[in-house]
Amino acid sequence: MTAEPVSPVPRSVHREAPPAVTAMVRLIQDSWTKAEPYLPEVTQFFYGMLFTLAPATRDFFPINMEVQRNRMVRALVHVVQMVDQPDDLVPFLRQLGRDHRKFGVIPKHYEAIGTALLFAMRTQLGPDWTPEVERAWAEAFTIIARQMQEAAASDTNPASWSAIVADHRRLSWDLAMVRVEPESPIPFRAGQYLSVEVPQRPRLWRYLSPATAPREDGSLEFHVRAVDGGWVSRAIVSHTQKGDVWRFGPPLGRLHVDRESGRDVLMVAGGTGVAPLQAMLDDLAQWGENPKVRLFYGGRTREDLYALEGLRMMASCNPWLTVTPVIEGGPGLAGCEQGTLADVVTRHGAWPGHDVLVSGSPAMIRATVSRMLVAGTALDQIRYDPFTID
Repeated sequence: MTAEPVSPVPRSVHREAPPAVTAMVRLIQDSWTKAEPYLPEVTQFFYGMLFTLAPATRDFFPINMEVQRNRMVRALVHVVQMVDQPDDLVPFLRQLGRDHRKFGVIPKHYEAIGTALLFAMRTQLGPDWTPEVERAWAEAFTIIARQMQEAAASDTNPASWSAIVADHRRLSWDLAMVRVEPESPIPFRAGQYLSVEVPQRPRLWRYLSPATAPREDGSLEFHVRAVDGGWVSRAIVSHTQKGDVWRFGPPLGRLHVDRESGRDVLMVAGGTGVAPLQAMLDDLAQWGENPKVRLFYGGRTREDLYALEGLRMMASCNPWLTVTPVIEGGPGLAGCEQGTLADVVTRHGAWPGHDVLVSGSPAMIRATVSRMLVAGTALDQIRYDPFTID
């Protein structure tokens, strides 16, 4: 489990949790506040206990555990802390449970993970690890594990898919387009994302969003930017070759356009976060009539807007689509607006009567959604995938 939640929405605007659940989460959060400064020690105890209880789980992780560092423990804690937000958490956990089939995860592995997490926390907290705190952590993890296991048991799709790299092109020094051809069609929906393992970085799974709608030939196209410290992204951009075999997990994510709702659509994309929105636009383009779509596509500089030319070309052929580039600084270009995406989008008001789709980095999603809520946009108008993978 390597998910990093994006949680820009204050807890108070979520559906009210039962008092017992709220109390459970408060105990979890308070105890984690005490333990978090010692995350390296918690992590060391966690992995030591996990590999002792279930040695087979070592194969789930990369050979160099320094790359993994604190990712799994931090992700587990974030998810545990969100058990009082079932509208966001439950759909994600069910998707995650199906996704973890690719590792060969079985029920006893969940038990080992939970035991190792509680052991690590108890070891670090000492007298602050009271029976009430232990019960809260145990109950929260049980809820999480049950949802994931039930979803995995009910899934009839393959646990994973293999695909061959058919094309790899550098779009800039730090950005590449990769097209892959799966051995059998992957049943994804435009707007979803997929976990991927590349041969240059075995066992280092990362998530990528196809930039096109499902195609008849089953091929998928990805746009990948190399980021600082990004072992997988840098390998994809610099070292991927035609003929490489990639491995994919099941589709994840809930972003989509409801063509039957009667509502117009606002899309907000930062950087390569435009990929799932491009896929949805590609899907909409096959229809004669669509809701009106306004896309704000932003970056720090003009060079960050790598997909702008293609989006403008699509808009020129589809009157329902309007594309507005947004640049934070530097020289502008025709039709662009200056500022952050959060600034520019809220400058236009609260967007009543629109479905709002937001995609980008965790920081960009957090800033944009928070500002829109302050500007008067209703929470139930806004959609974003609440978990991302670095």
